[in-house]
Amino acid sequence: MRRLIVLALIGLAAQLVDGSLGMAYGVTSTSLLLMFGIAPAVASASVHMAEVVTTAASGVSHIRFGNVDKQVVYRLIIPGSIGAFIGACFLGSIPGHLIKPFISAFLLLLGVFVIYRFMFKSNPTKEPVQKKFGKKFFIPLGFIAGFFDATGGGGWGPIATPVLLTSNRMDPRKVIGSVDTSEFAIAVSSTIGFLLTLGWSTVNVQWVLALMIGGVIAAPIAAWLVKIIPTNLLGTLVGGIIILTNIRTLFGALHVSQSVAQYTYVGLVILWAAAVINVIYKIRKVTAEA
Repeated sequence: MRRLIVLALIGLAAQLVDGSLGMAYGVTSTSLLLMFGIAPAVASASVHMAEVVTTAASGVSHIRFGNVDKQVVYRLIIPGSIGAFIGACFLGSIPGHLIKPFISAFLLLLGVFVIYRFMFKSNPTKEPVQKKFGKKFFIPLGFIAGFFDATGGGGWGPIATPVLLTSNRMDPRKVIGSVDTSEFAIAVSSTIGFLLTLGWSTVNVQWVLALMIGGVIAAPIAAWLVKIIPTNLLGTLVGGIIILTNIRTLFGALHVSQSVAQYTYVGLVILWAAAVINVIYKIRKVTAEA
């Protein structure tokens, strides 16, 4: 029961961040499940099954708050779904103990990527350029983001959201809402792929339900928060969490000594705190100049 409550809280926190940032539900949830010792394929499958419900709730909430560009959603769904299905089949055919260090390393890099993108976003209030993306732009973006989302348990948001945000062609809230809404199709495709390769027997339904409950509760709150919290600050915060969680899993897989691990954790926390302070300073500076 304690574990189920913890998983529900993980689902709530992850969806709260994902819904207000456009990323990190899968990465955060999968990272914590790996830390519990759950096999990568089972962890990713459980998260994606939960996401079928949480992304639906998140999408409905974002649509109601006017945070969605439907054209972007339509163009991301097909390549993203194909990439996610292939990625799920690929992960499900590999033994867990072999792939776990690589998945943790991938998630760690995603954490660094998230911090880099949002820490150096100099002007969060800058108006987007009114220029639409071409159709061909979404095919590689959707496929790559979908593939890595299934193999890493997260990647749809961390890849799709920053790429769309840094182009400065869309309102940030529309980017976040559109990426979150389109993720429903990616979650469905990943789940089908996992069920075909793993079957129902390897998935703990109670874990999935716990993640679902937490995510559904957080979805409407997150859709509202997207309008009031600076995305670069939230991105820097969640990036640090992803890095710290996965460096621990990676060190465990590589049998790194405890003293080296502790010094590394302290150094990363200091750097993370400096990044957060830097982002807060930039936000205040921009606000003061406005």
